[in-house]
Amino acid sequence: MTPGVSLEILDLRHFTAPLLRPLLETEGDVWQERLHWDYRTSARLLMQYLDSRMLPGYAAVDAGRVTGYAFCVYEETKAVIGDVFAVPPDVPNGVRPGRERTQSALEIEMTLLRHLFETLQNSPHVDRVESQLLLHPSGAHAGAFRRAGFQVYRRLFMVQSLAGVPLSPPIALPPQLEIRPWRDDDLNAAGKLISEAYAEHPDSIINDQYRSAHGSLRFLHNIVRYSGCGVFSPQVSHIILERSSREIVALVLGSRVSNISGHITQLCVKPSHRGQGLGRMLLDVAAAGFARQGLSEVSLTVTEANSRAIELYRSEGYEIRHTFDAAVWRRDAGY
Repeated sequence: MTPGVSLEILDLRHFTAPLLRPLLETEGDVWQERLHWDYRTSARLLMQYLDSRMLPGYAAVDAGRVTGYAFCVYEETKAVIGDVFAVPPDVPNGVRPGRERTQSALEIEMTLLRHLFETLQNSPHVDRVESQLLLHPSGAHAGAFRRAGFQVYRRLFMVQSLAGVPLSPPIALPPQLEIRPWRDDDLNAAGKLISEAYAEHPDSIINDQYRSAHGSLRFLHNIVRYSGCGVFSPQVSHIILERSSREIVALVLGSRVSNISGHITQLCVKPSHRGQGLGRMLLDVAAAGFARQGLSEVSLTVTEANSRAIELYRSEGYEIRHTFDAAVWRRDAGY
């Protein structure tokens, strides 16, 4: 199939949840197979936005049937491309496409992305566009992003088996530090730590929320308050703080993403406290917490350029299961 022969690209706000439900169910199967993530909570949230007619984006329609969609969200002068997904037009509703994505599905996705790029880049209110399409293998849409002027960064999805993980890992902290579980009143202090830890970090290029305490606080709210990245697990999440000042110097946050998988949503250490093994200790504490919940694996994502972090994760038993791309566009090209 060549997009444009029988394919229509229409405003996503013209569609209600029932029209996209079969497509979202198919996408959920791919999330489960590829990443072991339960996509149902995210799909329910998307359908709520669809029914409110407030989700900006596009739908691909072939012979009256929705075969693909792409959407974005706006954050002041920034837009974030949340997802793009399509199935071949000859695959009936309720039937999964083959294990490998077909060329026609990729063509539909690229067509949807081109429409989204044109809308966002021609909007005078949008100065920056970010995207992290976790589900799609690295390279699948990199060409489309680059042709539209985006910088593309390869990221790794790494997984550690929890088989044999100690349920009570040893904790040996310097006497001036202590560790405790996460509390809701840690949000503001954690936002400050994240902005300090990610200064001059490659991830601050990919996600500009890391560049300020305010932006980091918004990032934390998305993890802790909402279920877009799994169900936040306070039992897994911990902070390390100075006994005297009560300042947070390291933290790990985790969410449950399926009945078998946990995900490390954030791990960071204050620059002045690196080299003491705090990151490794927090990884062990989080893994033990997920294991006590009966999960069998834990995952995390890392930018390929962050070789020091990758070395740590490999030494902890993490292996690369999947790669994907992050992409950034700036109107002034100052990434």
